[in-house]
Amino acid sequence: MAKKEHISETPATQLLRRHKVPFSEHPYDYEDHGGTSVSSRELGVDEHHVVKTLVMQDEAARPMIVLMHGDRKVSTKNLARGIGCKSVEPCKPEVATRHSGYQIGGTSPFGTRKAMPVYVEDSILALETIYINGGRRGYLVGIAPQVLTELLQATPVHCALAE
Repeated sequence: MAKKEHISETPATQLLRRHKVPFSEHPYDYEDHGGTSVSSRELGVDEHHVVKTLVMQDEAARPMIVLMHGDRKVSTKNLARGIGCKSVEPCKPEVATRHSGYQIGGTSPFGTRKAMPVYVEDSILALETIYINGGRRGYLVGIAPQVLTELLQATPVHCALAE
């Protein structure tokens, strides 16, 4: 029998368990700068179902979390327009870590150090199951996308760059 690797709790999994959110755990071999193409390959799932957690900021340096399909990029112009800001840009890695409390590559929208508004690409909510970071590198959790709006009060936006 294969030994199942024990995953220690993260602020994200603690939050999910506290709210009795069912989720599956998916550890994989993390690769620096591999992104969602590596995690989707390692898990054997469509990259479109792997959701990346991006820490961004508006023109006043107010942080926010943007959730996007692994195989898509965020149009910061469309996002800014959609949420009524002048501009939106990714936070520098050390700033993102300070806001989220998570290491880059292991950022989860759940259990962040600082409460931030969460925006989710609307088409993510139409998927049956999504795979999103569980709070550490090389660790995704599988959840129903509705958890994003129910637990995080994520606001649906349409900001994916056209293919």
